[in-house]
Amino acid sequence: MSDHEAHYGGKMSGRAKLIFVGFAVVAGYYLFTEHTAHVLNALPFLLFLSCPIMHLFMHHGHKHGGGTPSSKSQGTGDAGVQ
Repeated sequence: MSDHEAHYGGKMSGRAKLIFVGFAVVAGYYLFTEHTAHVLNALPFLLFLSCPIMHLFMHHGHKHGGGTPSSKSQGTGDAGVQ
């Protein structure tokens, strides 16, 4: 390991972080002020697009794979009735 790597350790210094955060704030402000009209025009489409995306991601835990029911679900009221 060289002295350069040992001194910096691959992390940004406090001054570099401050410059990066300042740049990110200025860029975010510019994007917000200049592109607000585009984002607001896309909101209805994003709302409709979010419905199928949430449906896809939220149904992965329901175990709709078929197969035999587990022994825990048998005899639990209407859950096992088809």
